[in-house]
Amino acid sequence: MAVPIRTAVAALCAGLMATLFTTVPARADQDAGSAGRVWSVSGPERAAAAREPRAQVSLDATAGTLSLSVSRGGRTVIEPSPVGIVTERADLSQGLRFLHRKERLVDERYRTKSGKRLERRALMNETRLSFATSSGARLDLAVRVSADGVAYRYILPAGYGDVLGETSAFNLPPDASAWLGTYRADNEGRFAQYTAATAPTGAYSHQALFATDGGYTLLAESDLTGAYSGARLAHDQGTGTYRIKLADDRVRTDGPLATPWRAMVTGDLATVTRSTFTDDLAPASQVADSSWIRPGTVLWTWLAGGREAGQSLAAQKAYVDYAAERNWPYEAVDAGWYFKADEWDTTDPNWQTNSWMPELVDHARAKGVGIIVWIHQRDLDTPEERAQWLPTLERWGVKGVKIDFMDSEAQSTLQWYDVILRETAAHHLMVNFHGSTIPKGIQRTWPQVMTLEGVSGEEKRTNTAAHLTTLPFTRNVIGSMDFTPGAFQRVGLRPNSDAAEAGLSVAYESGHQMFAGTPESYDARPLARDFFDQVPAAWDDTRLLAGLPGREAVLARRSGDRWFLSGVYAGAARTAGVPLAFGPGRWLVETVRDGADGLVKDRQVLRGGDTLSVDVVDNGGFAGIACPWRPGLTTCHR
Repeated sequence: MAVPIRTAVAALCAGLMATLFTTVPARADQDAGSAGRVWSVSGPERAAAAREPRAQVSLDATAGTLSLSVSRGGRTVIEPSPVGIVTERADLSQGLRFLHRKERLVDERYRTKSGKRLERRALMNETRLSFATSSGARLDLAVRVSADGVAYRYILPAGYGDVLGETSAFNLPPDASAWLGTYRADNEGRFAQYTAATAPTGAYSHQALFATDGGYTLLAESDLTGAYSGARLAHDQGTGTYRIKLADDRVRTDGPLATPWRAMVTGDLATVTRSTFTDDLAPASQVADSSWIRPGTVLWTWLAGGREAGQSLAAQKAYVDYAAERNWPYEAVDAGWYFKADEWDTTDPNWQTNSWMPELVDHARAKGVGIIVWIHQRDLDTPEERAQWLPTLERWGVKGVKIDFMDSEAQSTLQWYDVILRETAAHHLMVNFHGSTIPKGIQRTWPQVMTLEGVSGEEKRTNTAAHLTTLPFTRNVIGSMDFTPGAFQRVGLRPNSDAAEAGLSVAYESGHQMFAGTPESYDARPLARDFFDQVPAAWDDTRLLAGLPGREAVLARRSGDRWFLSGVYAGAARTAGVPLAFGPGRWLVETVRDGADGLVKDRQVLRGGDTLSVDVVDNGGFAGIACPWRPGLTTCHR
């Protein structure tokens, strides 16, 4: 829906507009037509052109409005959808005329510290279309197309005033299957399935998945900073339209502006699941030396011990000892450690001298374990507080911070993110954001961000097995996800089986994989505990072996020459068939599944391309490891 310019503002600015803008003459374009203009943008990999998406930008000659559609193999992905932006001094959603077109190839290779794969290549074509209004107001529309996605952004010169809103929307076929998470400020809405038109009227998280004739499409956002405002999707039941609604009614800007990318990750389900498109769109790393950034598994103590453990040095030392025994590289101390002993949620003003944290860090360092600490965002929201907290934590030897309760994607909060990202990098502190935004390319630009919550995770008591099987195709596509798997002690509070819970450690990618269980629950399930001992937190490759959102998600992630397997299922018990699509040769495959009396391990030697059969219980799953087989090899554990 267009955001109207107030008549009074338009009248006041009419004279100013004449001096701000100069009309740029149009030149002929090969895509021009008499009834309007149409420009097509396709990806650079011509050999795969039939499978690649194609964007089409159209300019209505009468109204001067823009629309964008996406197809794949000649089939609809996104129907023609409105494109435009409105500022205080310019309505750039209508009355546009074409100026010129520029094209370039984007080809960037980069390496990440965590994610679905460490080595990346961003290869896409970019077309930049320039338009102007009759008063000379200028709008550039940049469109990028790669093998796995389409994205666009608006680029505006200085002098146009604050942004009042976008007319951007996504029009889906009304009968397209849709997997949507209700919008919450902390991005912790649970996913459920609808069709594009039958979803209830309301706001949805900007990580919505749709299935159309052209394949699957995940709506997303990239390169979001404090220069702009976070977006959600607004929908009216009965239509297939999902409009962009910004967190702020007015986005403050006083200079040239490039908005975040409106991204559509698209392809078959395996392509979408494996995609790094939102990272590819983001700016390059701002951290020159990233040698101190180290992913790893973490013994997380909140669900294991709660408030009592958070305020106990003895309890935390015991957790560190257990992590060391298991060779887990980190232990995370959650809320309470700097609170007053008799006033929960009240910061001890003398925490720097009263805290037992330096003693815990020293104890952990001697055992080869790094410490991560929880901290409330309110304790880091001023320059004075950050100047106190961050250098102190670095001096103590703390490895990372889990910052909680931002609960906003307003521009002012995003500006805080811009600051805290620079300052944690400067103080060599890895970051886990909770109560937070979702990744949106942040992990490429700031690789010390190891994971973010932004998910209805293990702490919730209302999750469903269908939700768990949807996350690999929605939230976890766009970046690391701190679901915190492994809470075996929460029997009756989680919807899945023990084997499925073990599999979540692989199904859900997270640079710091926070294990949420108690030492007692792990020791009672030695097969799951031993599997966790093997699980890395950084991957060389990721593949979807089988899946359907809401029903099943079977993934394989490679570390070195080993493939880690996970299967997560919703619904009735079955014998699952898993295609071993990760290379020729013979493989030793070890799986952990649910048995009548607890977890069971199976071993078999199979060839690449064979089908692995696994018995799955109701709302169950499995975990596994496959390694190259040789005579005499009996286990993939190392």
